[in-house]
Amino acid sequence: MVLNHQPCRYLLSTKKFSLWGDYEMHILVVDLLAERVAFGRSGVKEILSHFLNPQVSLWSPHTTERVDYGFGTVVESPVSCDLIIITGSKRNVSMWENWMDDVSRLIQTAEVPIMGICFGHQIIAASLGGKVERADKNSAGVCEVQYNDGKVVNAVFTHQDHVVDAGELEVIASAEHCKIAACRHPHRPILSVQFHPEAVQSVLDDAIECGEMTPIEHQQFDLSQDIINTTESLLAPLRIGDYI
Repeated sequence: MVLNHQPCRYLLSTKKFSLWGDYEMHILVVDLLAERVAFGRSGVKEILSHFLNPQVSLWSPHTTERVDYGFGTVVESPVSCDLIIITGSKRNVSMWENWMDDVSRLIQTAEVPIMGICFGHQIIAASLGGKVERADKNSAGVCEVQYNDGKVVNAVFTHQDHVVDAGELEVIASAEHCKIAACRHPHRPILSVQFHPEAVQSVLDDAIECGEMTPIEHQQFDLSQDIINTTESLLAPLRIGDYI
């Protein structure tokens, strides 16, 4: 598989990322929540809103169901791209399934930046020599995250699997309940977070509207606080301009 490698810039006028020149940035979303409306369609849309008119491919190896989001192109295998984003999932890295081998190979061989969210964070670690274990109970809510550089942010968590060994990755942030909350690779353009930066108010509201979350569950997520977003948690720390 050939993967592109084009320079990228941050446009202050739009506060979005774009390739230099007239190139379209091509993003491959490993979309592991395609069967869900809120954290699937709405969550992916929120992540992509941080880019300027990207070309998007959606790959969902965990299911034979194919969903029309109204944007992007559904693909049956990884395609040439400038950036890979691996989403969260209802599946568990601690309960490995055959399709995860394909995602793992992509992580190990790709030469473009990779960003992982929740499940994406876990499978990146597991694919690069790390270890993922399942906790006794689920963790859901807004939690404080402490970065190694001293920055403290609030982030939305909802998970039961935890990365307990980062493998090749460097741990760059932790939370009280999650010692490995964010990682980056020391030599490759890879960054991952256990939390959900795409879980903005509109996404959570969609979750209630479509029945994927109850009002009681919604109350666990206090978004009256400033919540770290996709640009702050993934794009800026990756120093994306250095890599794409």
